[in-house]
Amino acid sequence: MKPNHAILKNSVLLLLILLLGGHHHLFAQQQQQQPPFWNEIAEFRKKDSVQHPPSGAILFVGSSSFRKWTSVHADFPGFTIINRGFGGSTLPDVIRYAGEIIYPYHPKQIVIYCGDNDLAGSKVSAKKVYKRFVKLYDLIRKHLQNVDIVYVSIKPSPSREKLMPLMEETNDLIRDFTATHSHVVFVDVYHLMLTPQGRPMDDLFVGDKLHMNDKGYRIWQRALLPYLDK
Repeated sequence: MKPNHAILKNSVLLLLILLLGGHHHLFAQQQQQQPPFWNEIAEFRKKDSVQHPPSGAILFVGSSSFRKWTSVHADFPGFTIINRGFGGSTLPDVIRYAGEIIYPYHPKQIVIYCGDNDLAGSKVSAKKVYKRFVKLYDLIRKHLQNVDIVYVSIKPSPSREKLMPLMEETNDLIRDFTATHSHVVFVDVYHLMLTPQGRPMDDLFVGDKLHMNDKGYRIWQRALLPYLDK
C-alpha cells in the first residue's frame, strides 16, 4: 500500500510547527527568567570584550542618574572614568552584577549612586536601604580590599518629594557609617539641590522631574571633584 503523500506532508508540517512552537516558548521562558537589566549588563560585557577598560580607573556605578550622565568624561578632564550606571537599578541590582561591572575592572576608586530607586520602587525602610549599602560595601572590600569608595547621597527630586524624609534618614545612616570606616567617603549633593525653603530645585531637572539636566550635573561635578583620586 502506497503512503498518502498529502497526509505525510501535513504530518511533517505539523511536527515542525510543534517543534518550532516549543522552541519559541522555551526561548520566551528563558527571556522572562533573566534578571532585571540583563540586556544592559550584556551590552557592557560586549563592549568590554571588544576593548576592555584600563585597570586603575575611576568606576561610576549605580542607577540612571549615572547612566544619563553622558558628559561625565568631559566633566572630569584628566581622569580615566568608566561609567557603568544602568537602568533604574537598586542596590540589590548593583550587588547582583558586581561580578560583571565592578570587580573585573580593578578600579582605584568606585563612585556609587544608588538607593533612590530602592525607596521609590518598594516599601522599604531607610534602615533596609542602609543595610543594602553596607552589604555592597562589604562585598567590594572582600574583592578589592582597600579601593577607595565614594557614596553620592540620594538626591531630592521634585517627583519624589514625598520620599524626602526617608531620603534624609537613609543619607544620615550612610553618612554615619562612612565616618567610622576607612577608604570611604560620603558626598552630600542632597542639600546642594534644595531651595532656601528646603524643597527640590525644579530648574535642576528635565521634564520628568526625576532626572537631572546639565545644571544639576554641574552641581554634582563640583561636589565630587575634590574627592576623586588623582
